Amino acid sequence: MDLTINASFLPHTDPDASLAFYRDTLGFEVRKDVRYGGMCWLTVGPPDQPNTSIVLAPPAADPGVTEDERRTIAEMMAKGTYATLLLASPDVDGAFERIQAGDVEVVQEPADQPYGVRDCAFRDPAGNLIRIQQAG
Repeated sequence: MDLTINASFLPHTDPDASLAFYRDTLGFEVRKDVRYGGMCWLTVGPPDQPNTSIVLAPPAADPGVTEDERRTIAEMMAKGTYATLLLASPDVDGAFERIQAGDVEVVQEPADQPYGVRDCAFRDPAGNLIRIQQAG
């Protein structure tokens, strides 16, 4: 099989804050900004990876999600336990310095992990955990 990753979804609670984080803080390009029915879907991705995208979507957009599930999702997002994005950088320490200079919640400064990687972690405006590993 010849499969590639086209897009992955992360929830957002504030499209403007998410846009600022992914575009201005992480340096991703905005590929789509779709607003419909009071909701917003943003598609972003690294400029040098035009075929790989992240869709930032409102968690309430799925009609199959019940109100109880929406509340649970909102609670998990607020705690930062709902979704994770794992990125890589050839210079995780440099990436950390540039990102922490913005208005971000730092979860973990760069550290060598016992499982063999060096990484750091932040939360995006919706509470999603963003980990950055040293690319080897």
